[in-house]
Amino acid sequence: MKLDLDPRLVAQARALARRAGQPVVDLARSHTTVSVERAVLRLAGVTGADPDGIPFVNRLVDAVRADVGLGCGVALPVFHALASSGLDDLTLLAQKAAAGSIRFSLPAGADLRRAKSASRRAVAAGMKTIDRNRATRDRLIRRLGDPRQRPWIYLIVATGDIHEDIPQAQAAARAGADVIAVIRSTGQSLLDYVPEGATREGFAGTYATQENFRLMRAALDESSRELGRYVRLTNYASGLCMPEIATLAGLERLDMMLNDSMYGILFRDINPIRTFVDQRFSRQIHARAGIIINTGEDNYLTTADAVEAAHTVTVSQLLNEFFAHEAGLEDWQLGLGHAFEINPDLPESFRLELAHALLARELFPEAPLKWMPPTKHMTGDVFRGNLLDGFFNLAGTMTGQGILLVGMMTEAVVTPWLSDRDIALQNVRYVLNACGNLHEDFVPAPGGFIQRRARQVLAEAIDLLGRIVDDTLLEAIADGTFGIMRRPADRGKGLDGVAKHEDGYYNPATEILEDKP
Repeated sequence: MKLDLDPRLVAQARALARRAGQPVVDLARSHTTVSVERAVLRLAGVTGADPDGIPFVNRLVDAVRADVGLGCGVALPVFHALASSGLDDLTLLAQKAAAGSIRFSLPAGADLRRAKSASRRAVAAGMKTIDRNRATRDRLIRRLGDPRQRPWIYLIVATGDIHEDIPQAQAAARAGADVIAVIRSTGQSLLDYVPEGATREGFAGTYATQENFRLMRAALDESSRELGRYVRLTNYASGLCMPEIATLAGLERLDMMLNDSMYGILFRDINPIRTFVDQRFSRQIHARAGIIINTGEDNYLTTADAVEAAHTVTVSQLLNEFFAHEAGLEDWQLGLGHAFEINPDLPESFRLELAHALLARELFPEAPLKWMPPTKHMTGDVFRGNLLDGFFNLAGTMTGQGILLVGMMTEAVVTPWLSDRDIALQNVRYVLNACGNLHEDFVPAPGGFIQRRARQVLAEAIDLLGRIVDDTLLEAIADGTFGIMRRPADRGKGLDGVAKHEDGYYNPATEILEDKP
């Protein structure tokens, strides 16, 4: 360890994060949401959409909710109705429910036992698909190999048209990208349904759908065989459909997912309780699927000052780590976020960036941290932008980051051209090749600027965590502690889709994920 952090202070920080996060976990364990229940039915095999484009899984959950509410979950009333109606297909049941020809009720006695058994069998089939996909990934990595260097080079593509994204993604892989992220269409996080099928029209991104996932995964498998290394695929499990998108990612073998415990609350004004319930279930799915999550701490620094608010990034990383571990994720799956967002005109800005990056690296030594490039201070001067990205790449290799998102010289100016991506990848490749294992040789001066700054940020993070323990995390979010956004727990989008568990609540997916008999 190069920062000579006091291990007692590090342990104290983690203990405080656990105390701050546990009440939120307790809240999540005692509530459900429409998206959690839809995810259960997707695992059980419900697919398709009506002529208006509304998924049948939405229609089915809405019908159950109207008849009996969500307090006991949807599995029991749905599988009781399936048995009572004589149907053998959940999607057909959903179609009939949408037409108003099926009524739902809570079973009792022998009917209850049969509904539990049938729902668990159906959901277990979906889990087996996720398990097979994880085994397939492991087999392909053994056969084709992983990228030779760290950090992995992470590059975004998204034209809005999945059939245009595919050749761009394959070209990026040939040019050296190890991870391809298909950024979502603007505003999809606020849709309370997942669009169906392949999509050809998006806005500053491409819709996250099961079919789009399938198409891109197949294309990148082809590229993986061509290049002799496994190329990973990323999408976004955030917003109002976080559990469903996580489930679809597991069913289609995605490798990474953006999944942050507070991003949707702070930057999309999604209700905090809805978000925490949804993120816990989605992370349980990620844990089962062997998916690496990427968290969103970098976003705080686009609204707050990157020096003054540095400790809030550390606090969020510690909270994200606690929530992830509680949901079953292992350290190798924690792509905790941080960013190169200090004003470059500030004296010693690069030394500060090194201190912050090295602090994250040493607090989470086994995690593949996701290091984000400069965006806030990109001015449109492409030469200056390319230089800043070079310094970002240098900081990443000096501090041993795990996942390095490729910075674009045209950031905040235009959607990048393929030529822009080529120049950005050249920048990354030059720095990584020239530096090699420079992180082994880079050691800050004992008691020097970098060590002092890192210790200051850790001390400020511990102080803030102590205040959060006293005031509760929900109050801290309401007070604008993170990213200067104020988000009260009784407001925000999606609150009407939250339900408290009633006696008899049953979720076969959670039962399987938590290994309950």
